[in-house]
Amino acid sequence: MKKSQDSRRDFLKKSAVTSAGFMIVPRHVIGGKNYTAPSDKLNVAGIGAGGKGRSDLASFVKGGNVNVVALCDVDDVNAAKTRKAYPKAPYYHDFREMLDKEKDNIDACSISTPDHTHAVATLAAMERGKHVYTQKPLTHDIWEARQLTKAAEKYKVVTQMGNQGGSGDGVRKGHEMVNAGLIGEVHTVHAWTNRPVWAQGFSLPKGNFEVPSTLDWDLWLGPAQYQEYNPVFVPWSWRAWYPFGTGALGDMACHILDPAFRILPIRYPSQFECSIPKSWTPDGEEIKHLDGFPPSSIIHLTYPRTDGKGEIKLSWYDGGVLPPLPEELLPGEEFGNWDGGVLLIGDKGKLLMDCYGDNPRLLPTKLMDMVRTPQETIPRVPEGHYLQWVNACIAGYGNKETSSPFEFAGPFAESILIGNLAIRSWYLDKPDAKGKESYPGRTKLMWDADQMKVTNFDEANQFVRRKYRDGYSLNV
Repeated sequence: MKKSQDSRRDFLKKSAVTSAGFMIVPRHVIGGKNYTAPSDKLNVAGIGAGGKGRSDLASFVKGGNVNVVALCDVDDVNAAKTRKAYPKAPYYHDFREMLDKEKDNIDACSISTPDHTHAVATLAAMERGKHVYTQKPLTHDIWEARQLTKAAEKYKVVTQMGNQGGSGDGVRKGHEMVNAGLIGEVHTVHAWTNRPVWAQGFSLPKGNFEVPSTLDWDLWLGPAQYQEYNPVFVPWSWRAWYPFGTGALGDMACHILDPAFRILPIRYPSQFECSIPKSWTPDGEEIKHLDGFPPSSIIHLTYPRTDGKGEIKLSWYDGGVLPPLPEELLPGEEFGNWDGGVLLIGDKGKLLMDCYGDNPRLLPTKLMDMVRTPQETIPRVPEGHYLQWVNACIAGYGNKETSSPFEFAGPFAESILIGNLAIRSWYLDKPDAKGKESYPGRTKLMWDADQMKVTNFDEANQFVRRKYRDGYSLNV
């Protein structure tokens, strides 16, 4: 009997060793050389699952290294296609509940909500140690952008803003052309967009509207002050209204102005001003744009160069208003592309780029055949903006760079949102008007970047930081 037991024991030992040997077969033998085990993938949660959120998640997944493990949206109709695409991912309405309940399953979050919720959702994820990819323009107001810049330094997670042109070859080629001295020292920048392409510049539709049963209106409002539901906001035209969107600047400046901020030695402006064309109601009354953004605007900003070599003037145009055509541009040659463009003017020449920094070319364009293209000195991002972030998250904080980390994206967003501060200040009453023109209009506003404060018109500072509703905060 004992001999039989000893023989069985030896057999089990040998079987265990043999089985263990089979368990150590490399994964690529099991699943192919490109196989990635589910446990080695990045577990991503989507906050804002419809519209842009859906396309963002699809861009992360296509690389093969991402599991979508949770979804959050307040609009069931808008999120339906995404839920169908990832049926195993638990679905939530409140991102705070999702982050608490799924915290052990989530590595990173994609934030693609309307602008007014970007900051609170992003910080909630960062506080829990999650990497974050947040859509442009990163935040809704200037103060929020500064807070997320601080949060990136504090929480040591991988960050990326969704301005994908920042990872493109075009902006890198343009950067190398400027570095090579092909246009000399840049002193002026013009940037423009065809936006808005949504209804903008009028008062809200009047009436009492019933909230759809598929929409959680209270959670959609998030940190914004409460107001009654209006169908004009959801799911798209929220961009046009001050409490929720950031207008044409917020939509496109992160794409179009990226080359200027990436190439030139600028960070925060020292002064700025705006111009807004007047518009009228059918009854002949001037529209004050107190609810939402005007149909077009021009913003002029002055930036001290961070290298101490003077200033750079930057002008932004939207809503069909455009800068003068350069004299060097030949008839029939495009000035940017359909979305817009950016023109860098130096003391030796001009560089024109399309939206996203694409197609950098010297003016006149015949110079592109006459001038030797500079050697590539700036690393390219062959995997693209989305997968760059995925790969950086998998590598771990500090092991791989992203193109638009919050250290860059935060100050960049601040400068963009300063333009909106100028727009909103246009209609403010001057305390010393005394019956004369009652709004400042084209007033040059002086900016103290350290204090995030307009120093010569205090009424404008109400737009630096908005007040949150109870239940939401942004404390870094």
